[in-house]
Amino acid sequence: MSLIDRIISTSLRQRTLVLLLTAVAVVAGVVCFQQTPVDAFPDVTQTKVTIITQWPGRSAEEIEKFVSIPIEIAMNSVQQKTDIRSTTLFGLSVVTVLFDDHADADFARQQIYNLLSNADLPDGVSPEVQPLYGPTGEVYRYTLHSDSLTVSEQKTLQDWVIERRLRSVSGVADVVSFGGKVRTFEVSADLGG
Repeated sequence: MSLIDRIISTSLRQRTLVLLLTAVAVVAGVVCFQQTPVDAFPDVTQTKVTIITQWPGRSAEEIEKFVSIPIEIAMNSVQQKTDIRSTTLFGLSVVTVLFDDHADADFARQQIYNLLSNADLPDGVSPEVQPLYGPTGEVYRYTLHSDSLTVSEQKTLQDWVIERRLRSVSGVADVVSFGGKVRTFEVSADLGG
C-alpha cells in the first residue's frame, strides 16, 4: 500500500479528526488574514505632518506673510520636530513639519492640532491637516496627451486646473506632477511713465 493510499484510508476512517483539523486551518487562515497589514510594504519615511491652507485670490507674497510664516512660528514649539518646510503659491500655503524617526504619528498630529490654534491668521482662513499617507499609498497615475496643446500648455493645465481640482477631492492627500515645460511670467514696471 502506497503512502497516498494510507493517507486516504486514514482520512476516511478518522472523519471527525479531518473535519476538526480543517476547521482549525480555516480559523487560523481567517485570523491571519485579519492581522495582515493593508500596505504590503512598510513605510520607511520619517513622520511628517502637512498643513494646507487656502486663501483664494491672494498673491504668494500675501500668503507667505499672513499665513505661512504665522503657522511656522506657531509650530516652532512642537516636540521632536527636526524641520519645518513651507511652499507658498497663489492662494495656497503648504507647511510641512518633519519629526524624528521614532516620533509617533498620532502624537505628532495631536501636537499640530493643539498648536495650530495659536497661529495668528487672518479672518476666514482655516488651515487643514492632511490625512496620514506614505509613499507606498500611491493610488492613481495618469498622463496628459493632446494633439492640439503644446507641452507647455499641458503643464499649465496640469498645474493650474487639474491639480487644484484633484486636491479639492476629499481623501486626496497630495498630487505630485513632473515633466513638461513650466510657463513663467515676468513683470517689468514702467517707473518713468
